[in-house]
Amino acid sequence: MSESNDNLNDAEASQPINQRVESDLQSDSKPQAGADAAPESSAPWRRRLHEIIFEADTRAGKVFDVGLLLVILISVAVVMLQSVNEFNDQWGGQLEAIEWVITGLFTLEYILRLLCVRKPRQYATSFFGVIDLLAILPTYVELLMPGSSAFSVVRVFRLIRVFRIFKLSQYVTEANVLLKALKTAQPKIVVFLLVVMTLIMVLGTTVYVLENRNEASTEFTSIPQSIYWAIVTVTTVGYGDMAPQTVMGQTLAAISMILGYAIIIVPSGIFSVEIIMAAKGENLTTQSCPECIREGHDTDAKHCKYCGAKL
Repeated sequence: MSESNDNLNDAEASQPINQRVESDLQSDSKPQAGADAAPESSAPWRRRLHEIIFEADTRAGKVFDVGLLLVILISVAVVMLQSVNEFNDQWGGQLEAIEWVITGLFTLEYILRLLCVRKPRQYATSFFGVIDLLAILPTYVELLMPGSSAFSVVRVFRLIRVFRIFKLSQYVTEANVLLKALKTAQPKIVVFLLVVMTLIMVLGTTVYVLENRNEASTEFTSIPQSIYWAIVTVTTVGYGDMAPQTVMGQTLAAISMILGYAIIIVPSGIFSVEIIMAAKGENLTTQSCPECIREGHDTDAKHCKYCGAKL
């Protein structure tokens, strides 16, 4: 057995180096069993549909997205006009017909988006997937719950795509910087909000105690109502529907107003620092990964930087 192995090794050693390297490369290029199929393995119509619907780097994709934006604007205008009695009384039938046509187009678009992606469930639960679904639901829910079609105005959120559609790379980059800064600052902001809520509860309870020492005061009748006053005061909104009548209550109100201005500075400073740290001037494209549907890839990227799939 050992002699046969030695003969086999001698045969491999005698094989030219370039042939061995070529055979190794060919064996490495073969797909592994059980691995996710590459995007090229998808049907051609799916790849073409994905390129048109999810990307704006091609002429067809840009035409599709610009047309989609126009339809969105028309649908939002129709929903607004339906809420005006003068227009609805005179043109109600026509507006409703337009609304159903637009809903049908959005429904078809949503189905096509699910068909051309590799992971439909992941797209359906993404931000834009949820927005696309909410854009068509109100009209169908109107059949069961009259009046709910007004919620179709949520379609305006779909206009966020305008930044990538017109290849405003500078704005796409800045939007990514803002998102990154928000994610980084999230723990600090949560802690800050908890401190503010604790302070508001203390101020509301204190003003309730101070004002109820005066029997003539009837505005601060409960702690929740007093906390409402504290929120309005600390946020410097000042509706004026409730005001302390005692000297101690007014003193506390003055302190709360000053604290309100000081509190505003804190989240602004936190967010500003995170924006500066997140700003790197990255040059990104509008390409969407067919595997994970995420954007924000470099201009020279060949593979997705999140999942590794080929772009």
